[in-house]
Amino acid sequence: MYQKYYRQFLQSQCSRFENPLHMACHSHHYWPDVTFEAAQQYWRDAAMLADDKWRLLFEKKIPAWQAAVARTLRLPAPDRVAIAPNTHELVFRLISAFDLTKPLRILTTDGEFYSFARQLQRLEELPTIEVTRVAKEPYATLAARFERELQRGDYQLAYASLVFFDSGVEFPQLLKIAARKPQSTEFVIDGYHAFFALPIDLSEAADKVYFTAGSYKYLGAGEGLCFMTIPANCQLRPLNTGWFAELTELENRSGRVQFGDNWLRFAGATMDYSALYKGLAVFELFEREGITVEKIHSYVLAAQRRFLTAMDQAHHPLLNRSNLICHDLENGHGHFFAFDCGSGEKSEQLQRELESRGVLCDRRQRLLRLGFAIYHGEAEDYRRVFG
Repeated sequence: MYQKYYRQFLQSQCSRFENPLHMACHSHHYWPDVTFEAAQQYWRDAAMLADDKWRLLFEKKIPAWQAAVARTLRLPAPDRVAIAPNTHELVFRLISAFDLTKPLRILTTDGEFYSFARQLQRLEELPTIEVTRVAKEPYATLAARFERELQRGDYQLAYASLVFFDSGVEFPQLLKIAARKPQSTEFVIDGYHAFFALPIDLSEAADKVYFTAGSYKYLGAGEGLCFMTIPANCQLRPLNTGWFAELTELENRSGRVQFGDNWLRFAGATMDYSALYKGLAVFELFEREGITVEKIHSYVLAAQRRFLTAMDQAHHPLLNRSNLICHDLENGHGHFFAFDCGSGEKSEQLQRELESRGVLCDRRQRLLRLGFAIYHGEAEDYRRVFG
C-alpha cells in the first residue's frame, strides 16, 4: 500500500544515499498510494459540482470522517467531532469563548508544542491571564504533580499532551486525570502524537475533555485536516466563529448568534477538503486490509525492540540508554525515540552523520528524534543507524 510512492521516494534519495531509511515518520508519515487517487477525486468533485460540493461534503464526507475518528477513539457521538485545517485554530476558538477581560487561569506543562506554547506566551501579555506550567520531568511523578495542582487550583482551562512532541514519552494516566477533573475546568488533550499510533479509548473521558489531533502525522493523509472532540452539553460560545457554525440556519437567521449542540459550535469557515478525501481513503484502506491501530502499535513496538537491541550492542557515544529520554518503553511510549545529545551543535552534527549513511531523521534543539513506521521492513534491524 506504500509501494509505489514510497518506492519513488526511495529512488529519489538514492542519488544521495544507498538504501535510505526514513526515520522522521513522527514529523511526516509517508502517504499510502490510495491518497493520490483521493486527491484527484476531490478535484473532480469540487470542479464539477461547484457550489453543490457542500452538500456532498457536509452530508456524506464529513460524517464519514467523523464516524471513522469516533471508531478509532471509542467516542460515543461522531457529530461532536469538529474539524479545521489545524489544531491551533480549534484550540484558539475554544480560548476565545472565555472573557479575556476577566481573570483566566490556565494549567499546562512545560513540554507543549510550539503553537500552543507561543500562544500562551502571547496571552500572558494580558494582565488577566495567569499560566501555571507543571514540569514534565521527572515523568515518574508527573501524573501526581499535575493532578494535585489541577484539583487544588481554580483553573478555567487545562491543557496537556498525551504524548510529548519532543521526547515521545506518554503522559502517565492523563485520560484518567482528565476524567476526574473539576467540573469548572475545561480540559484539552493534545493527542497529535498519539492519534493512530497508540490505542486510545476515550469512552470514559469523552464528555470531560476536548481531544485534538490531525491527519498529518501517523494517519499519513497529509496536512490540512485536524479535529477536536467536544464534550456533551458544551455551552461555550466562541468569539472566533465562522459561517460554517450556522450552516444549518443560513436560510432562517434570527439576527442573534446561535450555536448548535454538535461540532458546528466550533466550526470556522471555508477550507480545502482534499485532506478529508485523503484521510477517508486511508481509513477505508486500513479497514479493507484489517489494519488496526493495535496492529500498527504492535508492529512499531517490535521495530523499537530491534532498534534497542542494535543500540545496546553498538555502544554509540550519543545513541545509548543514558541519553534516551523515556519513562515506560513497553507500556507508555510513542512511536519515536528522542536522545539528549547535550547541545544543539551535537544533535545537528549527529543528524548530518546519520544522513551521510542514508538515515533520515530530525531534531529539536539538543534532542535528536528517530521514528518508526509500518513502512519500515520487518527485516530492518537498524544496525546501520549506529555506523
